[in-house]
Amino acid sequence: MKIVCIGGGPAGLYFGLLMKLRHPDNDVTVIERNRPYDTFGWGVVFSDATMENLRQADPVSARTIGEAFNHWDDIDIHFKGRTMRSGGHGFIGIGRKRLLNILQARCEEVGVKLVFETFVQDDQEIARQYDADLVIASDGINSQVRGRYAATFQPDIDQRRCRFVWLGTRKVFDAFTFAFVQTEHGWFQAHAYRFEDGLSTFIVETPEETWQAAGIERMSQEEGIAYCEKLFAPWLDGHPLMSNASHLRGSAIWIRFPRVICDTWVHWNTLETARGLRDVPVVLMGDAAHTAHFSIGSGTKLALEDAIELARCVDASPGNLPGALKQYEAVRSVEVLKIQNAARNSTEWFENVARYADLPPEQFAYSLLTRSQRISHENLRLRDPQWLQGYEGWLAEQGGLPARGGARPPLPMLTPYRARSVTLPNRIVVSPMAMYSCEDGVPGDFHLVHLGARALGGAGLVMVEMTCPSPDGRITPGCPGLWNEDQTRAFTRIVDFVHANSPARIGIQLGHAGRKGSTQLGWQRIDHPLPEGNWPLLSASPLPYLPGVSQVPREMTRADMDRVRDEFAAAAARAATAGFDWLELHCAHGYLLSSFISPVTNQRGDEYGGSLENRLRYPLEVFRAVREVWPADKPISVRISAHDWVEGGIDADAAVEIARRFKEAGADMIDCSSGQVSPDQKPVYGRMYQTPFADRVRNEAGIPTIAVGAIFEADHANGIIASGRADLCALARPHLADAAWTLRETARVGYRDIAWPQPYMAGKRQLETNFERAASMAQQDVK
Repeated sequence: MKIVCIGGGPAGLYFGLLMKLRHPDNDVTVIERNRPYDTFGWGVVFSDATMENLRQADPVSARTIGEAFNHWDDIDIHFKGRTMRSGGHGFIGIGRKRLLNILQARCEEVGVKLVFETFVQDDQEIARQYDADLVIASDGINSQVRGRYAATFQPDIDQRRCRFVWLGTRKVFDAFTFAFVQTEHGWFQAHAYRFEDGLSTFIVETPEETWQAAGIERMSQEEGIAYCEKLFAPWLDGHPLMSNASHLRGSAIWIRFPRVICDTWVHWNTLETARGLRDVPVVLMGDAAHTAHFSIGSGTKLALEDAIELARCVDASPGNLPGALKQYEAVRSVEVLKIQNAARNSTEWFENVARYADLPPEQFAYSLLTRSQRISHENLRLRDPQWLQGYEGWLAEQGGLPARGGARPPLPMLTPYRARSVTLPNRIVVSPMAMYSCEDGVPGDFHLVHLGARALGGAGLVMVEMTCPSPDGRITPGCPGLWNEDQTRAFTRIVDFVHANSPARIGIQLGHAGRKGSTQLGWQRIDHPLPEGNWPLLSASPLPYLPGVSQVPREMTRADMDRVRDEFAAAAARAATAGFDWLELHCAHGYLLSSFISPVTNQRGDEYGGSLENRLRYPLEVFRAVREVWPADKPISVRISAHDWVEGGIDADAAVEIARRFKEAGADMIDCSSGQVSPDQKPVYGRMYQTPFADRVRNEAGIPTIAVGAIFEADHANGIIASGRADLCALARPHLADAAWTLRETARVGYRDIAWPQPYMAGKRQLETNFERAASMAQQDVK
């Protein structure tokens, strides 16, 4: 093959090298606009896993790269006068210039042609000139080739909100160092690491608004660097900061990171070449195809692994270049998406340092270490067990538990939580889940067994599904209610069982279905009207949930509002009589109170519609009525849809304000769910996908939160609680599949100090032994 790589960065050089190594008869040319020893930027960071990939692809260059690397395991976090060090992270750093020179020399050694100081203005002309079979567009983050074929590649470029400057210093850091400085204008942070003897990279980053407020935009390059030297003087030990971007003027060295993702990575041109009319592909690689934020150090890693994968795909499909390119795009786009998801999490964390600035330094450090969600709680234990055990001990003490000396502290999810007079034995909540199994709103034996089993299964708080304050407030005929004494007595029986047989607390969620009522059971035609016997519906506005299918609700009058408010209060009073420990008001998922809050469902022209303040007026009125009759020493949480997943609907910014208003009204906690307000929703699913809403509400509105949504492992719950992203974790589907989820997951991660019901104790040791045996066998398989 005849191959031309446009751009002599890591991607182009490494792909050229691999294609020449695998097939010496390939004619490979790499064209670079700069001189051989020019470079911009300082050091780059790999993980140990990336180095292993390089060793397998080309042991010779990997050996040379490895000899030039500086290796370290530790991360130092400097925050509010404290330094916290965590080990076992396995980083390796090398100067970007040194890396390129090693790859250049290796390319020349195997016969790759390197052409420098040549700016490619026309990729098609280059393809004709070299009679190319394959053109690689590895021309970087501002790829001209990508721009030329934007209609094919469909790039999505998101300019992130922080400014950063890439500097160097002769201060040598012995750990990957994060330093945070608060100024009158906002927070600045430095990312610093050694990449060769006597030199370290020193990246300074701050939000755009802070950068502008500090006046850096108006400073010369020298003045801006001097400003950073002053900010970070405690960590520079008198060493100056240096720039190698003298070609840029003034504040132009401060840039905003562009997140690049492309829908397609391959474009085909039909060209007249020396061998006649041919279809020649142009393939994106490296930063031209995608970017990953420097805070997870994966840009160069991605570029090199792009090269490795494309070379592998070409080898695996001899004579079938279209098939090889299709496979390359399919494999790499998935892997890149994983990295970019982690990079997005990391980027957003650093963009919002102010959000986490009120966390204690210990928790701030944990939050930073786990920010990308690639490092989980148990992964931290593998990396640095001593540090994590110390942190778990600190966290347990914050929860009111006494220090255990050298004994293993409880897992974060097993620490107690106190709200008003109610103490939960742990942070796991059985989420309210519709069972559709009541008759006339009365819970029977099914609910006794269902809720009782989950209380015996170890959860700290068991929540009853949405319970309605009136017959016309039900979703289905099978939903529970609290409008009469029969229902109150039935719930009292369940509450008494939970209290008598477990340490769990039990709560009830009160809600009114609104426009989503009078429908079939969940396992029938969900959200569709009953075949017969439908009751009239109420909502904020006369909008059906499923247009052309659902019943059109009546817009609530003031008289309707008075009646429903009083019904909620009466139901809350009955819940108190039944002995419930916790009450939650359902203001989410498009039900009645949610229909007032969301602009998607509230089109009123009176004082209950329009602005968010108006739309919250009635839900807050109901909340206050409930709070007034609910015992003052017992907590109330409010479930909200923190995002409607619909254009023009509630988003995370609005959710923070909604939470603030309920906090002012006396709410103790916000249960952060999302969606189900409109059938037009387009949620972005993934593990723990709603936790960012709980994180923002907790740390911006200053109110405790419950995280919910695709939380299904102890690792998830422990990480969420330990990082301060939420105070409780609610699990729905995992508890449907396993009533004893808490007990099972605790055993699975090797923690034994948890109470089991005495009649079940014989099963505890067997379960622990089974998990121990499985872990031992898995370890043997790895060896």
